[in-house]
Amino acid sequence: MGESTKTVESSSTETVVKQGLMPLFWVVMHNDPVTTMEFVVDILMNSFELDKERALEAMYRIHYNGLERIVLMPLERAEFKAESVHRLARAQGFPLTCTLEPE
Repeated sequence: MGESTKTVESSSTETVVKQGLMPLFWVVMHNDPVTTMEFVVDILMNSFELDKERALEAMYRIHYNGLERIVLMPLERAEFKAESVHRLARAQGFPLTCTLEPE
């Protein structure tokens, strides 16, 4: 059985959809009063592969709304992304947090 993947644009974020096999989860990034906007943009560009314009738009939504759904993917990949963000943020002394939310 083949597994297909498609990317769907949603606002400034991208949705990676694996059809038919696994439940999908949103990686949700949360605002905090310590993490710099520049660091958030860097994470969005490097960890989530958003271009600069989309990363800036997502960062501002995180800042003003308190959180933003970044990407939709299978649970294992979503957990890996969130853990990677936490590890990178802690290494720089930032409390940036990502949570997972079922589709």
